[in-house]
Amino acid sequence: MNSLLLAAAFAMVVRSLAANRLDRWYLAAPIVMVLAGVAVGLSNEGSISEGLNTESVQHAAEIILAVLLFVDATEVRAGRLWGAYPGLVARVLLVAMPVSLALAAVVGWLLFPSLSWAALILVACVTVPTDFAPAERVVRDKALSARVRSTLNIESGYNDGIVSPLFLFALILAGDSSQERTPLEALATVLPFAVKAIVAGVVIGALLGWLMDRAHQAGWVNDQSARVAVLLAPLLTYTATVAIDGNGFVASFVAGIAFRYVHRLLKARRVHKGRSEARSDALDTDLHLLEDVTGLLTMTMWFVVGITAVLIFFDGVTWREVLFSAVVLTVIRIVPVFLAFLGSRLSGRERLLVGALGPRGTTTIVFGLLAFNKLPTGDAANLILTITVLCVLGSVVLHGIGATWLTRPRADR
Repeated sequence: MNSLLLAAAFAMVVRSLAANRLDRWYLAAPIVMVLAGVAVGLSNEGSISEGLNTESVQHAAEIILAVLLFVDATEVRAGRLWGAYPGLVARVLLVAMPVSLALAAVVGWLLFPSLSWAALILVACVTVPTDFAPAERVVRDKALSARVRSTLNIESGYNDGIVSPLFLFALILAGDSSQERTPLEALATVLPFAVKAIVAGVVIGALLGWLMDRAHQAGWVNDQSARVAVLLAPLLTYTATVAIDGNGFVASFVAGIAFRYVHRLLKARRVHKGRSEARSDALDTDLHLLEDVTGLLTMTMWFVVGITAVLIFFDGVTWREVLFSAVVLTVIRIVPVFLAFLGSRLSGRERLLVGALGPRGTTTIVFGLLAFNKLPTGDAANLILTITVLCVLGSVVLHGIGATWLTRPRADR
């Protein structure tokens, strides 16, 4: 374990010291850390299984996802829970995603006919939801139109919450005996989980934004303590929401939206009243520690993915698993998005970008590890873990490097 920690720390230091140079070569942090993990895994293949506790990694990935969602949510303008383009978001979440889930299950059945339908639904739930851990700069890339960035960002914040009840339903059907709910009870959690998540996210995010503003005005908080308070916000939101049987991931995203909106609104009111504003960039300053820690956590996660990839490839990967991963990252994403946007105002290029820029990262890792840990040992669990790693690795390459090329103006390609 000490050797793995040393290798991870060394790789992160090297990546940090050469960040600008590596970015110019399109070698973002996920690519570098995965390659480092693979290199370490190849040289320590015999000791990986002893040092890698998949359940611990699963819980760590859940926290990382909650933090990432909170940070991404602070990019949402105007404080709207569905962003500035709710119609486009509804098309992606309520039309494109269900079609993608159905297509993924059907393609899985064609390639893996021995799997039960419950396992096939699990595979779809693991591989379809998107998040921007492999291509985090996309939602901030000004080369994309505001409606593309907003749609992608809001989708990644909510899709795992929509998929979660279906995932739990399939997990119980596939053999998870640790769940107290029946399959139908798990499926029925979609509405109460969502309501609790939205309420908890709004309350915690808005309250934190108001308290931060009051503390700044009263001089009770210094720069360091403010950054620590914001760092703890997604952890507090996630754990509190899970404790009341809500979806902690959706709550973290909603809390980020509410926090930003309240913080900006209170500041704007003070400026309107003519009060001096000595901290016009307070929000950006308060987020610095959270963003830095998030970067560190995600680099660690990608390092573990690289190590896990070594175990997967040593056990053997079939062409069917590779083909499924390639199809789910491209066709199964792009075709439903084009169908969902029929009749919309989006241009053909914008539709292509929304379809093509659908990275798989922390959400896929969390669902994949959960399924692997909860299912009985056997072919289904091993297949899900293999496809999880293949989809994430494929997304690191396709969306880590390809996203940069896709978002560049045509004249610059």
